[in-house]
Amino acid sequence: MRLLALLLLASSLFAADAPKAKAPAAPHAPEPPVYLTEKEATEAGEDPRLQGEFANVKMGANVIALGKGEYRLVLFKGGLPGAGWDGSPKIEVEGKREGTSVLFKDNIDSATLADGVLTIKSTGFDLKRIIRHSPTEGLPAPKDATILFDGKNADAFVDGKIDPRGFLEANTKTKQAFTDFKLHIEFFLPFKPLGRGQGRANSGVYLQHRYEVQVLDSFGLKGLDNECGGIYKNSAPSVNMCFPPLQWQTYDVDFTAAKFDKDGKKTGSAYVTVRHNGVVVQDNLELKGATPGGAFKTEVPAPGPFYLQGHGNPVVYRNIWVVAK
Repeated sequence: MRLLALLLLASSLFAADAPKAKAPAAPHAPEPPVYLTEKEATEAGEDPRLQGEFANVKMGANVIALGKGEYRLVLFKGGLPGAGWDGSPKIEVEGKREGTSVLFKDNIDSATLADGVLTIKSTGFDLKRIIRHSPTEGLPAPKDATILFDGKNADAFVDGKIDPRGFLEANTKTKQAFTDFKLHIEFFLPFKPLGRGQGRANSGVYLQHRYEVQVLDSFGLKGLDNECGGIYKNSAPSVNMCFPPLQWQTYDVDFTAAKFDKDGKKTGSAYVTVRHNGVVVQDNLELKGATPGGAFKTEVPAPGPFYLQGHGNPVVYRNIWVVAK
């Protein structure tokens, strides 16, 4: 097929997985602007409607907004991550906004994004913009669950704060500690197009305040251990299931705590399974030690709270509940 030939040719010419690194910011450079709604971003001259996921029956694409009219196109053979992508190497190319559209171009081919449709010029191949939702978004708590946050109050959290929209702000921990559990939590990433790396909607869900499941706007990136779905400094997600910013996303976590004998000596590791937006990205992973950044630097035979890391970005959470095992 001409499309597959195009992809094979282009793969040797397109750039690496992540947006190109920028020169380090000046020591006192202002923080890049962050937006909580499409309206805010549009009024500031950014257009979040030109980012997102695109697909047809044979291919998926991510369009990442990089700020100031710059975009990156990521193509996936077979479909989107978690929805058809065959795992073959991604193809990436830079693009620039021209009016209300974006042109992606290299020395072989070009693609145009306009009116919610991405068109590859040489083939006339169209991919339409879609908005995916996690199959567990809004999942009601079972009868035996402990409700940690349902929007009514933040009483289950230490100094918990609810924003004007009714969502729980990051930088808080639960008053209750947990051992073995199933956790459901939903999070919303702000739009920070000029942010890069760990500066782009950074937070984290700490299990027992010991093990971090990273929260980050890593839409379209490699999927590393310090990106969304990763266990920080331990394990990258098996697939990058991060949706674009300004969409609700879910973690469903099954956790079994480390085991200790009567003298406090560790006899067995903790294990975790993480589903990101309904897809398993960490499958019964053995946790060989605490991850950096938590309050508990070592593993001990004691339960611990959930901590929603505050990292200078307005990441918010909702529909948080846990079932003890």
